Amino acid sequence: MPEGDTVYRTARRLNEALAGATVTRFELRVPQVAAVDLTGSVVHGVVSRGKHLLHRIGDQTLHTHLKMEGEWHVYRRGQRWRNAAFKARAVIGATAPDGTEWETVGFDLADITVVPTSAEDTLVGYLGPDPLAADWDAVEAARRLGADRRAVHVALQDQRNVAGFGNEYANEILFVRGILPTTPADQTDAAAIVDLGTRMIRANKDRSGRTFTGDARPGRSTWVYRREGRECRRCGAIIRGGSLGADPTKERIVFWCPVCQTGPATG
Repeated sequence: MPEGDTVYRTARRLNEALAGATVTRFELRVPQVAAVDLTGSVVHGVVSRGKHLLHRIGDQTLHTHLKMEGEWHVYRRGQRWRNAAFKARAVIGATAPDGTEWETVGFDLADITVVPTSAEDTLVGYLGPDPLAADWDAVEAARRLGADRRAVHVALQDQRNVAGFGNEYANEILFVRGILPTTPADQTDAAAIVDLGTRMIRANKDRSGRTFTGDARPGRSTWVYRREGRECRRCGAIIRGGSLGADPTKERIVFWCPVCQTGPATG
């Protein structure tokens, strides 16, 4: 599932190929921006902000979001695409300063927008601090999370509080902290939650396979996520599952151990 660490790695790979390159092909295969053509412009860089990707090209920014299924691929020009062409929503061809010809393709992307780079804040300015960004502000992230009266599982995934944590992180963070997912966020030690989440996502940002247990082998990388009905790795109790959300249209699956997660864990 694309969460902040996945998007960070995607941005890094795109940046390695495109930064400093001149665009030779620019196609956005969605009606609202299909007429935009940045061919001839120089790519200044590609960065992530939470779960958002920003291609800074000339004086414009291409904004995309991976949502649940999206992905960007990087190819040498002429290489066969590893996904079906009909799923491509963006194609950027570019020639690097050393002459290497790249082709980057975004499949199943969402929220594709192009704005002047000076107006990026209109798209991502609402986001909370990003633990993988250079301007990370842990104090502000804890303040936002700690002021949220909703269930902490919901509050952790609200990108206005902290940018980058998704459902898998929320479940795993709360297990390690021993917090019931339904506990109001303002009744928890928000600073400790943010600190743990930051250490987790930073540890995973360079891994091809995300792990929370320290064991990256298939089926052994999570404590509770998608382990409903199985034994807790710590205490042996049976992991429970359910759903939580800000409203019925935004519910996410939630998992917890009824023994290890018993309260707000404010200490």
